[in-house]
Amino acid sequence: MPRVYATAADYQTYTGETPPSDIDRLLQSASLMLDTRVLAYCRYDVDDQGAPSDPDVAAAVGRAVCAQVFWWGEVGDSTGAAGVGYGSVAIGSVNLGRSVTSVSGDDSAARQLAPQIADELRSPDLHDKLVIGAVAVPW
Repeated sequence: MPRVYATAADYQTYTGETPPSDIDRLLQSASLMLDTRVLAYCRYDVDDQGAPSDPDVAAAVGRAVCAQVFWWGEVGDSTGAAGVGYGSVAIGSVNLGRSVTSVSGDDSAARQLAPQIADELRSPDLHDKLVIGAVAVPW
């Protein structure tokens, strides 16, 4: 079972907004995204389940997850589907076109990290608790 670093109540506290109806799915997706794209490249103490054991780090990671979910709401896409390219569309004499550069959605705003994530994880009170860019390779 993947770790989920925030709850619907955390999201509501972070944003001041009522969570969307699919908040549990969004929090799980955002947690997985942070695990693979950010936290895998960080060093911090963890508990037996692999979650941050320091309360300040756990809170910052939770806020980062909430920031990602909020970002998805702002860009209107949480899956990357909006980034899937299309060729051209014509309606009468109007032609709209763009280069088909993506078929996976990886270049959509939904696959970008929310800018606020860096702010949450680089907070001065975390400087000795969370090291970004510290990859340990077991021998």
